[in-house]
Amino acid sequence: MQQKAVVLLSGGLDSSTVLAIARQQGFELHALSFDYGQRHQREVEAAAAIARHYGVLEQKTVHIDLRAFGGSALTADIAVPHGRSVEEMAQDIPITYVPARNTIFLSFALAYAEVSGANDIFLGINAIDYSGYPDCRPEYLEAFERMANLATKASIQDGRRMRIHAPLLRMGKADIIRRGVELGVPYHYTWSCYEGEELACGTCDSCLLRVAGFAEAGLQDPVQYLPVKV
Repeated sequence: MQQKAVVLLSGGLDSSTVLAIARQQGFELHALSFDYGQRHQREVEAAAAIARHYGVLEQKTVHIDLRAFGGSALTADIAVPHGRSVEEMAQDIPITYVPARNTIFLSFALAYAEVSGANDIFLGINAIDYSGYPDCRPEYLEAFERMANLATKASIQDGRRMRIHAPLLRMGKADIIRRGVELGVPYHYTWSCYEGEELACGTCDSCLLRVAGFAEAGLQDPVQYLPVKV
């Protein structure tokens, strides 16, 4: 019988690559996306397009409102940083960090996995290229997996072992892109920009990391960007 996996799918480059990896590994795909009060709907739309492309058995989009807490440029009236260097990104946890977001998302994924019969949860976090998010670290994932196997009926009563997979955790952005291209990921459907305009801004942290990754990989990014101001 084909094993099931719940994949956290944001519609961005990383999570779309992870979905392709889970598919290649032979899992039956169940995608979980979130409309959480973020700045725009572009990533929600991108997640739906990626799910359709891969013909996932089921995609659930959960509606929660993290604007109730704010504290992030993605969920409050706080400006998104633009034009920062990699060194500047690495100085502090950035204002685009959403408080406890990965813990919230993984908790939903754990509930979905327990009910659907999946023992495996995939997510696209990255500890190298990303800007110092505390919930993108290996020790965080290890702790969550331990908790998952202490907190669920699936583990305690049914003897199931819940596993958290982050195959991109120690990969640089260029390597992620190369891997995705090998797997045929339709990057033209993905959306990484923190802004939600018709074209990607090209200057927010997420865009800058993506642009640098494609350049290092020697590949053309299929997403269109606003013209560079001179």
